[in-house]
Amino acid sequence: MEAYTITRIYSDSNGDSRFETVSVPLKDSGEIGFLSEAQKAGTISFRKVVSSYDYDFHNAPARQYIILMDGVIEIETSLGEKRYFKGGDILLVEDTEGKGHKTRNITKEIRSSIFITLL
Repeated sequence: MEAYTITRIYSDSNGDSRFETVSVPLKDSGEIGFLSEAQKAGTISFRKVVSSYDYDFHNAPARQYIILMDGVIEIETSLGEKRYFKGGDILLVEDTEGKGHKTRNITKEIRSSIFITLL
């Protein structure tokens, strides 16, 4: 079965941020390809950050998808686990409360991403 693999960042019951790998199943829709079930979305924002981007612990402002367009980032959970993500990766960020996560550019270049809030 076709699927998108997405990394979810969420807060556990202790408020610690954690990673989880989730799959979004895709159904064969014939000539137009494989599609997921529709999800209710709120807003879309386009962002560029400076090459020195290094954002200390913070919570996501809303439950949202982040689609990385280029560059490489490191995200660190409150428990110290670190993972790297690159252009084309999709994150589901849901740690709107708790201890938050850190984000920093690994490649020293201006980086682009797209944020889609979920309802």
